[in-house]
Amino acid sequence: MTEEIKTTAEVSEEEETKETAAPEASSESTEETNEAPAKSKKKKRGLSENAVEILVAVFLGITALLTAWATWIGSLHGGNQATNYTTSNNLASEGNSEYNAGMQLYLSDLMAWNTIVDYYFEIELANLDNNTAKAALIQEKLDSYIAQNCSPILAEGLVWGDQNPDADSPFEMPGITDKYFEDANQLLEESREKLEEGKQDNSNGDAYNLVNVIYSVVLFMLGIVGVFKRLPNRKVVLCIAVVALIAATVYMFTIPMPTGFDITSFFG
Repeated sequence: MTEEIKTTAEVSEEEETKETAAPEASSESTEETNEAPAKSKKKKRGLSENAVEILVAVFLGITALLTAWATWIGSLHGGNQATNYTTSNNLASEGNSEYNAGMQLYLSDLMAWNTIVDYYFEIELANLDNNTAKAALIQEKLDSYIAQNCSPILAEGLVWGDQNPDADSPFEMPGITDKYFEDANQLLEESREKLEEGKQDNSNGDAYNLVNVIYSVVLFMLGIVGVFKRLPNRKVVLCIAVVALIAATVYMFTIPMPTGFDITSFFG
């Protein structure tokens, strides 16, 4: 009887041990299942951080290349600006010289016309005296004087005056005064065009400088992405930097290239 009682007690103790071990095993399995999502979350978070770091590195490289391009094109605009301003000044100087030369020629023709009028008066007097020989001699002197002292412009005006007897002066011919300053006006017009081109190059160069400023801000923002500890903050800063990069690039491609720009010529 004693052995049977002991056996019963031992059985009860074993059952209690199993019951005590069962909750412990279940709690351990629960902890393992709880640790599994945590590990998966950590893995997902790690992948996101790696992706952000890769994107930052890629956009840093792209921004650096675009900054170099904008700097180069801006310097070309600056070179064109200086060239156009210098050319404009040279053309303006030549135009002013031609204007002064035209004015001198105009005054010389005015004086020649006054002398021609005197010859015409003498011819009229000789004809009134029926002195045809004298009139012919004066006419010969007049022709020689016109050939030696009159410009082609005044000679053209004299022909027009012969065809229009009602005109009192060859300078009444339409547009004759402008003919004295055609070269000057052409040079001055070219000077104004070069000046406008220089102003446009200056404006385009300033626009490229603005693009460089935006790219500098983008580089700064990409550089501080790693400073933020929270991943959402990094993503926000990265998104702002990318938007600014795209906006600056789109704006840059709307700016005209330098006049005569040909990238193949630099590898000629």
